[in-house]
Amino acid sequence: MRRSLKDYLIISLKGLAMGAADVVPGVSGGTIAFISGIYQELIETINNLDFSFFSSWKKDGFLASWKKYNLSFLTALFTGIAISILSLAKLIKWLMHNEPLLLWAFFFGLVLASIFYIAKQITRWKLVVIIAIIISAILSYLITIAEPFSSPESHWYLIFCGFIAIIAMILPGVSGAFILLILGAYQTFIDILNQLRNGLLQFDFDILWQAISKLLLIAIGAITGLKIFSKVLNWMFLNHKNTTLAILTGFMIGSLNKLWPWKKVLSWRTNSEGVEIPFIEKSILPTQFEGDSKIIWVLAFTTIGFLIILILERLSTKKAN
Repeated sequence: MRRSLKDYLIISLKGLAMGAADVVPGVSGGTIAFISGIYQELIETINNLDFSFFSSWKKDGFLASWKKYNLSFLTALFTGIAISILSLAKLIKWLMHNEPLLLWAFFFGLVLASIFYIAKQITRWKLVVIIAIIISAILSYLITIAEPFSSPESHWYLIFCGFIAIIAMILPGVSGAFILLILGAYQTFIDILNQLRNGLLQFDFDILWQAISKLLLIAIGAITGLKIFSKVLNWMFLNHKNTTLAILTGFMIGSLNKLWPWKKVLSWRTNSEGVEIPFIEKSILPTQFEGDSKIIWVLAFTTIGFLIILILERLSTKKAN
């Protein structure tokens, strides 16, 4: 596939959106990848990338191998994700603290429209498809109400968290950040990112090395999880596409509970900056919400999120035709 510089800039922008989504507990970068039309290419590219790249490099040259393994696509995408996590994540964090109702409403609209978008691609509604939606929706819902727990920051534990979180991050409807929160490693991960940013800005190589060494452990787990799970997903897309789409639809339906704007805080936790933020929450009706429920604004931002997906779908359909 021949792509122009403009195409790769658009892919990087999609990576920015994925990175921003992955930082928010409850929102999946995989969902953004799916609704932006790059999900299957991402899974196929990761699945095809292995140590045979070096054999190809030796035989055909670096540029030919780079093109063969679609590495320009991965580079553009992951550059966007990295930039987003280190920069736009601060904006998402600010919105979570200052305008949580509007932020969750926007993401709720995005995912709600995405459910219809993905379900519409199911070509045959058999019993197995319906069962797959129900089971995956229940599983996803149970994940959203799971109680987070704390754990020591051992090396093996960081590798394990990277392995589990990356699977969630590429699976639409399941939030990698929320999985990290459940595992008790979300604050650790945010601390590592802040440590990395401070080390770079202050040119403090001790702080920088501490952050990089921890990120390398997480990366080992993430790369392992990514390779294993991408093979499973790629095989499912090729051989059981309708069932796979049904599972993804179910996961997104179940995740709506986490994205519901109005919540009651059951307990609090202290984040990496020493600020008290919600730890365990329960979805409630807007009439039960303490404070200004901002119903009109919430409906407006939900509608905006919903319409964005519809517009993206129309544009992608128009481009395909």
